[in-house]
Order: sequence, then C-alpha cells, then structure tokens
Amino acid sequence: MTIRAVIWDVDDTLFDYTTADRTGMHGHLAAEGLLDAYESAEQALAHWREITDQQWARFSAGETDFEGQRRDRVRVFLGERLTDAEADAWFQRYLTHYEAAWTLFPDVLPVLDALAASHRHGVLSNSSLTVQDRKLRVLGVRDRFEAVLCAAELGVSKPDAQAFHAACEALELAPRQVAYVGDHPEIDGRGASDAGLLSVWLDREGGRAAVDTPIDTPVGPHRIASLAELPAIVGADTRFGAPSTFR
Repeated sequence: MTIRAVIWDVDDTLFDYTTADRTGMHGHLAAEGLLDAYESAEQALAHWREITDQQWARFSAGETDFEGQRRDRVRVFLGERLTDAEADAWFQRYLTHYEAAWTLFPDVLPVLDALAASHRHGVLSNSSLTVQDRKLRVLGVRDRFEAVLCAAELGVSKPDAQAFHAACEALELAPRQVAYVGDHPEIDGRGASDAGLLSVWLDREGGRAAVDTPIDTPVGPHRIASLAELPAIVGADTRFGAPSTFR
C-alpha cells in the first residue's frame, strides 16, 4: 500500500522542545531569583522536568485539564499554594523566556521540502491546539500541514489508537496509507504501529536504525536518527513484501 501522507508529532520531532524548555527555564529561574535554592542550575532544571513529566501523565490520563497541569507544575515546583491567577502569571513569565528559544531542528525544512509534492501532511500532538497552532505559525510552517489535531481538543491522547485514527480521518485516509513520525518510542512509535500506521520513531540520540519487521504483519516502528532518512521509508513501504532498502 502506498503511503500518501505523513502525520507528525511536534515537540522534539519538528520543534526542539527540550533545548527551548531548558534554555527558557534557566533564564526564567535566574530572573525570578530561584536558582540559589538549588545546588546547581542542572538540579533545578531536572526538578522542573520531573514535575513536568508527572503532571503531563496526569493530563494524559484525564485527571486534569491542560491549564490545570500547567498550574500544578508551578505549584509543585514552588511548593506554594498559589491561586490559578498567580500560577498562570508565573507560567506566563516562563513562557516569555521559553518562546524566545523556539527553533526547528535543522533537518525539518529540508524533509518537508523533499516530501511536499509527493505526500500530504498533518500534525497529531498530545498538547493543545492553541499552543501548537501558534507554535507552528511562529516557526513558519503552519501552512505545511492540512490538519493539526491535539489531545486537549480530541479528548484522547497518544498512544490510544483513537487519536491516530482521528488524524487519519481528518485527511480522509486509511491508517495503512499514513506514516506517523514521532520521537517517543512507546507513545509515538509503538502507538502508531499498533494503530495500523507506518510508524517511524525518530531517535535523534540513538544514531542507528532498526531492521524492518517481517512482512505481512503490522510492523514495529522504523527507527531513524535523522529526518533525512524519512523519504526513503515513506517512498518504499515494505510491509507487504516489497524489498527493503532500509537497514
């Protein structure tokens, strides 16, 4: 089956979220005079990341809404009982520093250009449409994507197959006609594979690609270290017996 579209994760796939978050939070904590409470800036950043992961898991599980997880990240990090308005104000000050560090990965525009004529494109993110639509516009790539779907509005998040299927439906394509590209091996890689999409796990830190799974069964994620490897995969789907050129 020919792959007709690519659906993309955003954070740490198209957008260098980790670097922006670390740079932005470091600047914010320095401005707030909070770095002195930690032995090092790295310890402060690790604490923020741990709390972010915990609160994001609560959001993904439906235990809180998008705004709630943001506010609780601030409350837990500071160890203070803040009102919603106080937590929102603190987070907004952080966003000023964070957004100043926004950037695409250098391999993003070349691969979008390479696939522009041959494949349709969409986005599926475990964030909110307000956040990701604005982010894509600021980064200058919103017009590259026909549809942008996010968990906060869908009411279901990756790795649930319903999230992937909703993105396919937005493009009016069957899952087997769609590739999904994301940076998380389970949420993105395994989730897309289990939902019946051609799954591509972007492992920028790993540096080696996985061997294709046997034919005639839903494959596990293709593992790539750079988006430069993507056109060869979506242009030669090997799930139904075509010879693989990806090793």
